[in-house]
Amino acid sequence: MYISMLRDSDTNPSFSVNEAKGVWFDHGMGKGGNIIDFGLEFWRPATVKEVILKLNGFYGVEVGETPLSAARAVHRPRLATKLPHYQIEELKELGNNWAITKYLKSRGVWNIPNSGIKEVYYYIEDEKKVRKQFYSAGWQNENGGWEVRNPNFKGCLGRKGITFVPGNNQNLAVFEGYLNYLSWKLENKNLRDNVLVLNSLSFLKAGIARSQSFDHINIFFDLDASGVQATQTFRQAVPRAIDCSRAYAGYNDYNEKIEAELRLLSDVKPGYMANVKVPFQR
Repeated sequence: MYISMLRDSDTNPSFSVNEAKGVWFDHGMGKGGNIIDFGLEFWRPATVKEVILKLNGFYGVEVGETPLSAARAVHRPRLATKLPHYQIEELKELGNNWAITKYLKSRGVWNIPNSGIKEVYYYIEDEKKVRKQFYSAGWQNENGGWEVRNPNFKGCLGRKGITFVPGNNQNLAVFEGYLNYLSWKLENKNLRDNVLVLNSLSFLKAGIARSQSFDHINIFFDLDASGVQATQTFRQAVPRAIDCSRAYAGYNDYNEKIEAELRLLSDVKPGYMANVKVPFQR
C-alpha cells in the first residue's frame, strides 16, 4: 500500500500494487488496472501511444512502427488467478481493542452515540493458504462490504459502495468519507438529517442520483482539488444543493478541523486557569 500519487488529497496509504500480477488499484478513486491504465491516469491527458513512448524510456518497451500493437501486447488477457481471500472472523462493539480505541480518539470521533463503527477482525489468506490476522475500525456500506480504517490502511472488505444513514426529515447531508460524517455529527448532535457517505468519489454520480428525492441537500466535500471539482459537479446536476464547506474553512475536510481542535485542547496545560480571576461566583 502506498500514498496515492494520483491524488493530492491522499494522506493514508490507499494505493495498492500487486507486483506478481502487474496491477494496481486506487481505493480513493475506485479505479485500477495495468501499467498502461496507470500511465493514462498519471500522464493525463496522454494517449496510449504517448504513454507507451514514455514507458519506453523507463522500461525499454518495444514500440516499433505499430504502437497500437504494443499496447495490445501490454493489455493481453491474463490467466485467472485466485485473489487473496478476505474473511471476517468477528465483529465487536467499540472498547475491546485499545489500538482501535486509540486510533478513533486520535481522529476525534471516539464515543459518538450510534456511530455505526465496529471493531472488525479479519484475516487475509494468500494463494499458499498462509493467513495474516488484522483488525480495524469499520462500518458497513449498503452493498454489504465493510469499509475498514486503521492508522496504516484504508480499504474495503467485500463489495465497495455508499453508506446511507436514514434520518427523520427531508434534509440530506452528503460526505466523501465516514469520519467526516462523524465529525459533523459531533458538532450537530441534535440534527436528524439523512446522511449519504460516498466512501469514494467514484460514487459521485450515484450520490447525485440518490439525492434527487430530498428537498434540502447540504454538501460537505473536501477542499482539495478533487473535492472542489466534485462539489461543482454535484451542484451543476442539483442546483438546490448547498456547499457547506465553510464549516471547516481553512482545513482540508471536516475531520481535519476536529483533529486540529483536539490537538489544541491537548496542548492546554492543566491548571492554567488557576490564577485567572473572574467577576462572579458560582
